[in-house]
Amino acid sequence: MINGEILKQSIISGANNISAQKNQINDLNIFPVPDGDTGTNMSMTVMAAAHALEDYSGSNAGEAAEIVASAMLRGARGNSGVITSLIFRGFAQGLKGMEEVNGKNIAAALGIGVDAAYKAVMKPTEGTILTVARMAYEAGVEAAKENSEVLPVWQAICNKAKEALSITPELLPVLKKAGVVDAGGKGLCVIFEGMLSVIKDGVMIEYNESTDVTVDTFESAAAEFDDDIQFTYCTEFIVGRNQEEETDPQLLREYLESIGDCVVVVNDDEIIKVHVHTEQPGSVLSKGLEFGQLLTVKVENMKEQHKNAKKTSKREKEVFTPAEPTEKIGFVAVAAGEGLKALFKDLGCTNVVSGGQSMNPSTDDIYAAVMATPAENVLVLPNNKNIILAAEQTIPMVKDRNVVIVPTRTIPQGMTAMLNFDPEISAESNAQLMMDSVHNVGTGLVTFAARNSEFGGKKIKEGDIIALENGKLTITEKNPVKAVVKLAKNMVSRDTSFITLIYGEDITEEDANKAYQELRDKFGARTDISLVKGDQPIYYFILSVE
Repeated sequence: MINGEILKQSIISGANNISAQKNQINDLNIFPVPDGDTGTNMSMTVMAAAHALEDYSGSNAGEAAEIVASAMLRGARGNSGVITSLIFRGFAQGLKGMEEVNGKNIAAALGIGVDAAYKAVMKPTEGTILTVARMAYEAGVEAAKENSEVLPVWQAICNKAKEALSITPELLPVLKKAGVVDAGGKGLCVIFEGMLSVIKDGVMIEYNESTDVTVDTFESAAAEFDDDIQFTYCTEFIVGRNQEEETDPQLLREYLESIGDCVVVVNDDEIIKVHVHTEQPGSVLSKGLEFGQLLTVKVENMKEQHKNAKKTSKREKEVFTPAEPTEKIGFVAVAAGEGLKALFKDLGCTNVVSGGQSMNPSTDDIYAAVMATPAENVLVLPNNKNIILAAEQTIPMVKDRNVVIVPTRTIPQGMTAMLNFDPEISAESNAQLMMDSVHNVGTGLVTFAARNSEFGGKKIKEGDIIALENGKLTITEKNPVKAVVKLAKNMVSRDTSFITLIYGEDITEEDANKAYQELRDKFGARTDISLVKGDQPIYYFILSVE
């Protein structure tokens, strides 16, 4: 039997375990587009529960489970985070009112959560976190028939979760092709293993945010620096190794360590990949040339970036003030970038939550915006497929107004949906009307490859410019302007009436106008073309075609 104190410790241990391993889980994401990062989303979701439990000093398992469920619901981010929160909400429902619980109770409670998770997903896909959770639950039920003690049941759950994770590539061909297991399933295994450490050995896995990065990848190492910036320039480059001369990358590492810090040197037979913080980027590049030809170079002023990041953080952190519902219908949208946020407000949204790709807002963030919208009916536009589930979790949280989710999956869909709002019909009818209107909207995205990959026979290198047509990767380029023009040529048809070109924070006004002019020259005679300064991160261009 375990009580609330042991359950508390096990949840915190599980949260610490996934937080310590989130980078490895993030690296399992196989699509090259920058995304919400499964490990990060799941760790933030479970860590919300760990923080909520810190002040709990009781011993009632049901009470502890309820605290976990409430905190995870509010802190859930991304689809993987929401599914994790639903699994643990099942714990709370199954353990309600119980001072102490055995393995049979826990297995049954897990089953409630698994059932809720499957129901929450419109089209459940096997080979994902759902499979891992379901098979683990089934193993727990079988184990409880032989021995209802907690340890053998939870051990069986963990063992089966690992086994289920190992077969996810057989169930999802895209995983098999990439040679990885499902990221969400891996995250759930890591959480369960962290809990097992307490249940089995009484040992809580520790996690220290200041030593977060256990370097397994170049990316996780390169990302590690704090507020105390000693060197100004973050310098990264890739050297194509000189095949005619034998060179030792260790010599390059030693030189870099003598003039900088945060040095990472990764090499194989063909390339050397380098990251260093230094005051002498020119000397770094000159030294790199001794080892071969420079293939890519990036030098950034970290002090300036850090100063701008703090300004952006302060600017984009909304403080939503609750408001009594006085109007009939109001709107909440999710968008990143001051230009896009202003655009959605111009279209009629009372509140806009900062978020989008790689920046999934929590359920609580969306809830706060809903409660700050003074309307009896609040329509929420997530504008990203990985935010829809989190938005849907706000519905049971709100008691004094009706929340309706309009499941827009992209920014262009959200824009078109708002333009088709009809103030003369009900909120539910509007949701249907608005979603019907987006079926004729094509979404094009131009971004960068976050990792090496291969899709549709195309070999993609990290940093390449890539373009997606309605979610499908179609173009690789070296220049965002060329990419968006090619993308438009693919997407525009004789039936196209409107093109909206939205440019992001990393695109100059000159490049934006260049792309706009090329689209006008090509399509302007028969199509209405608009240029919008969106200021969005991640995406150089967002293209709306309808």
